[in-house]
Formats: sequence, structure tokens, C-alpha cells
Amino acid sequence: MNGRQKAIRAIAGLQPVAQRNDYVRKPLTELYGENVFNLAVMRKSLPKKTFDALVRTIEHGERLDPAHADVIANGMKDWAVARGATHYTHWFQPMTGSTAEKHDAFLAYTSDGRAINEFSGKFLIQGEPDASSFPSGGIRATFEARGYTAWDPTSPAFLLENGTGRTLCIPTAFCSWTGEALDEKTPLLRSLEAVNRQALRLLHLLGNTTARRVTTTVGPEQEYFLVDRRFYWLRPDLINAGRTLFGARPPKGQEMEDHYFGSIRPRILAFMTDVEAECYRLGIPVKTRHNEVSPAQFELAPIFERGNLATDHNMLVMETMRIVAGRHGLHCLLHEKPFAGVNGSGKHNNWSMTDDTGNNLLDPGQTPEENAQFIVFLTSVIRAVNQGGAVLRASIASAANDHRLGANEAPPAIISVYLGEHLSKVVADLIAGTKGAKRDASHIDIGVSALPSLPKDASDRNRTSPFAFTGNKFEFRAVGASQAIARPNTFLNTIVADAMQGMADEIERETAGGKEILAAIQKVVTSTLAANQRVIFDGDNYSKEWHAEAEKRGLPNLRNTVDALEVLADPKVKDLFRRQEVFTDGEIASRRTIYLENYVKTVTIEASISSAIARTQILPAALKYQRFLGETSQVAKSAAAAKIIAPVDEWSVKLADALTRLDAARTDADATHGDVSAHARACRDKVLPAMDAVREAADALERIVDDELWPLPKYREMLFVY
Repeated sequence: MNGRQKAIRAIAGLQPVAQRNDYVRKPLTELYGENVFNLAVMRKSLPKKTFDALVRTIEHGERLDPAHADVIANGMKDWAVARGATHYTHWFQPMTGSTAEKHDAFLAYTSDGRAINEFSGKFLIQGEPDASSFPSGGIRATFEARGYTAWDPTSPAFLLENGTGRTLCIPTAFCSWTGEALDEKTPLLRSLEAVNRQALRLLHLLGNTTARRVTTTVGPEQEYFLVDRRFYWLRPDLINAGRTLFGARPPKGQEMEDHYFGSIRPRILAFMTDVEAECYRLGIPVKTRHNEVSPAQFELAPIFERGNLATDHNMLVMETMRIVAGRHGLHCLLHEKPFAGVNGSGKHNNWSMTDDTGNNLLDPGQTPEENAQFIVFLTSVIRAVNQGGAVLRASIASAANDHRLGANEAPPAIISVYLGEHLSKVVADLIAGTKGAKRDASHIDIGVSALPSLPKDASDRNRTSPFAFTGNKFEFRAVGASQAIARPNTFLNTIVADAMQGMADEIERETAGGKEILAAIQKVVTSTLAANQRVIFDGDNYSKEWHAEAEKRGLPNLRNTVDALEVLADPKVKDLFRRQEVFTDGEIASRRTIYLENYVKTVTIEASISSAIARTQILPAALKYQRFLGETSQVAKSAAAAKIIAPVDEWSVKLADALTRLDAARTDADATHGDVSAHARACRDKVLPAMDAVREAADALERIVDDELWPLPKYREMLFVY
């Protein structure tokens, strides 16, 4: 019995892990937010003056008086210590795709040999982690180590629990000693300020003088795979690359379409319930759980939150799923394409804008034709995606996402906007200058007398569109499952802010020329829609016809990460980020370098693993099977064995030859080291095709080598045995 078969036998006897939470004794309503220093806790812990000042900072963006810092720090420390915390950390998001933390004890040591708990405003506001070992893209030299974390009061502190205690986590931004952003949060906060500035300008032009602040709302749907950890530990590619570099297609994949929204297996449901409980404690408003399209694929979705908070929470969701999976003997795979031939995993980024009175700026209302506010902001977004589509594509570019874009449920690399029949007609009427016939958009009768009529959305849904309007928000579907959503939201916020600035400027020019405000708005909306309508497409984004049509329209089709990231070197793009005060030229250049370096590192690691597995596991298994067949044919005079040995020998030779070519491709790519663009192109053009050839031969061998000899867990096992 080999390792795969032992794993299957062990899995067969498993029972779901018993739940750690008794919702009868402690209802979810009491559990929710218990590990968060939220407004309710602050109201009890802080003096009214300090609390009111902090609320104004959180809700209206007012600068917090440093004089309040000591009071807040003391209240935060008392709350955390009372709940068992011994350490605190400035929790931040460097440009690694994950979070970082350095723990410091609350303890301070007195001269008479005692220890006391101490936490001052100085330590709350600023920390000083070593910045030299984080990606900087050339902003900082290796020897320039000083960096700072700065408290973000708009995202509440929280407690993280582990088996040994609790730690107070304080969300922070991370910058260099010279002030450049070294993280994902700082640019996100800047982009939110840009949205606020330009959206308020438009609202004021529309006559809304009560709104004081506009922010984005985000609800990221998180897709993921689960595999049994016994299989995971037998797959070096999953351990090191997060995806399977080998694996023949199973007899059954997702063809039967029976997994999506299917009954959730008890072991998986136990995992989901455990994850949700941890999220509730952290104040993360998770709402939905279900099976996804591929076997072993699932989804967790929250409701909307402020963009900055949603970003922090999504990082916590991913980390929580990884930790909880271990408790259940599972491993959570967040890679965009962990298994070839089945659905990949994305993170649908539902995005909108709202003011501080609760007004959703992208809510059409009952009659979108007559909703000037909605039309103006809808037009701004269309303009943004048309002019900044390449920027959006760069925001989701990664080696992992390249395996997903354009396949199964994922949208293609051409960025377009889906509006739906009704809104597309509204836009067409506005461009043509016609009123258009009003239509009943309130209800749709589904034709079953026993069921009530259902509210009708302004549009159907289009799962092939990368940027789809879905009622009162846009769904940016191209974001990858493993990706920190800070980058795509930063880029999205920036292009929308720039589009709103352009519209506000044009409206003000029209009124300065003598036009009344409504006439000015009408003219600018009409001309803007006419100039940017090429990006609107309501059909099948996967079709060849659309690809040809998009090329005619002049829409960019950036098929891979290397091409997409070159956009960030465009002087116009640099000017965009500089104009909106989101990135300096140096900061955007550093990000292009970091993203390309990450691409190179990812492909290089995968190539190394691919070579190692093929040489030390797959080829030996094939040769062992060859020897067995040869001996059998000679001893038993078996004609069948003699016939079987020929394809095994043929594919073994092809595998050996492919490995030689992969080694040569790796050497050629390494020769470009020092020029990150050239290195990335070499990885794309030489290394990846060489890896594909190795996989083709290996997967062919998997189909014919004795199952007892095959060392790697197979797709038919990992996708269905859990």
C-alpha cells in the first residue's frame, strides 16, 4: 500500500470535528465583535470627549488630536489585558501579499524588580519595524533599515487568539524613513481621500450640500479549495507553489454540474461553521457560504463595509481559513488555479460609493432616467474604466491569475463594462438625446401562482464580464482569490476619482461659460458617454467575436502579467497616480518592479519544483514500471506487457527530453538577471512553455503507470476524497 492509498484509508474513517461553539449557550449576536475594540467598546472605555473625537476621525476623516492618544492607548490596553492579551503588535500589509506583525509585551520592568502593564499613546501611534527585509522595489537599499508603522484609527484594533494566548493587533500603515509607502494600506487610504475629494465636488455641483464625506464600500466574495492535509503533504508542488504542477484530468471533473450550490458535506460544514465563528468574533460580517463550481471548491461572502475595513477583514478571512483548516485536518488552497481543467478561484470585488448620510451614489432608484445623481456617477465609472482599463488589468496581474483569466467562470483580460439591457438603453438614449420610453422595472412575474412576484433588478447578471453593474454596485470579477484586495481597490478608486475630477472640471467650465447647472450636467454626461461608450459590452466576453470586436474598438487585451505591468511605466499612468496624490513616480515605479520580481520568483520556484518532482518521483516511477513490464514480458512471455511497455518508454523519453529543455530555459532566463523586465519575459516565453512540456509527458505517464507505483495523489482523489 503506497502513501496515497494509506491517506485514502485514513480519510475514510474520519468524522467531522466537534464544534467549539455552543450557539444555544452563547448566541451569535453575543459572539459578534467580542474580540474587537469597536465603537461600542470605545464608548464604554473612553471619556466622551475622546470618544467623540475618535468617531469624527472614523466617520468624517477629521485629524485626531495627538492629545487623545494616551487616553485611547490606555483604554485599549485595559480592554485587551482584561481579555487575556499579553502582547500587542502593529499589524500591517507589506507588499508581500500577506500581513506582518512584530509582537511586543505590555510588560514594563521597574527598578525594584516588579513588572507592570504599560502602553502609551506613543507606542499606539507609531512603531518601528525593520524595513530592510520587505520588498521595496528599489526605494530602499538593503542597508537602509528604518521603517515606521503608523496607527490607522479608521480600522479598529482586534484580538487574535491562538493556542498560547491573545495578542492585541493594531492596524497600521507602513512607510520608509524617507516617507515612501512600503505597504498596501497607505496607497489605499490615499485613494479613498481622492474619491472623497472628487465625489464631494460632484455632489455639491448636483446641489447636495449636506454630505461631508464619501467613501467606498466593498464586499469581497472569497473562493477557495479544500483538500485533505494527508494529500497536501504528499504533494511538494502544493506545499511550495500552492498549485498542482502535475495531474491528469480525472474521469469526472465538474462536467455534471452537481457540486455548485450542492449539499455541503458534514466535514466541510464543520470547517465553515468554525471559520464563521472566528470571523464573528473579529467583527467580520460574513453572510453566505456554499459549494462552488468545481469539486472541492467553496465560497465565503461578507456583506458590504467601508473599503479600508473590508480590505483588512479580507486579509483576516484568508488567514483564518488557513488556520482553521488545519484544525479539521484540511488544507485551504487560495491559489487562483490549484487544479488544471476545473474552475479557478477568484475574489469578486463588489464596489460602490456612499456618503456619510447613507446615500449609495450608484443606486439607480426606481427610474434611473430621472436620477441625475446616479447617472452622473455611473457616467464617471464608465469613463474611468474606458480610460483606465489597462490600469485595472495591471491591478490584478499575477503569475497565478494568468492561469485563470479567460477560463471557466473567470473573465477575460479585456476590461469591459456590463450594464444590462435597461441601463444600456438609458445610456444609448442619453447619447442620442432622446427621452426613451419608460418601462416597468419594479417587478417580474415568475409564472408560479404559489410564489409571490419577485423584485426585478435593473439588469440580469453577466458572469463573463470583468466589471459588471449588479443593481447598486459594480462587481470587479477579475480579482484573484489569493490577492490582497488593497491593490485593485487602490487602482480602481484612483481611476474613478480621476474620472470624477474630469467631469467636475468640465461641468464647472460649462457653468463658467454661462450655462445653467442642469444644462451643463446634461451636456457633460452626454458627451462623456459618447466618448467612452466603446467599453460597454453586454454579451459573452468569452466569445471569439467579442475579442475581434474589442480589437476594433481599440480596447487593450493584455493577456499576461508581463504585458499588463508595463502599463505602470506609461508616463500618462504615472501622471494619473501623481495627480490624484496616490503614488509618487518613485512609488509606482517600485510597485512595477516588485510585481515583476514576484512574477519571476513565482515562475522560478515552480520550475525548480517541477524539475525536482519529475526527476525524483515521476521518472523513477515510470522506469520502475518499465522494468516490471520488461521482466513480466520475458518471464511470462506476455505479449500484453510487451505492448504496454512501448508507450511507457516513449513518454519516459519525452519526459527526460523535456526536463533537459526546462533546464536550458531556466539557464537562459537566469542569464537576464539584473533586468527584471527581460527576466520576466524570459520566464513567460521560455520557462513556462518548457514546464508545460514536462507536465504533458508526466500526465501522460500518470494515465498508464501502475497505480500502485504512482507517488503523487491524483486529481480523482484530491477533488473528491475529503
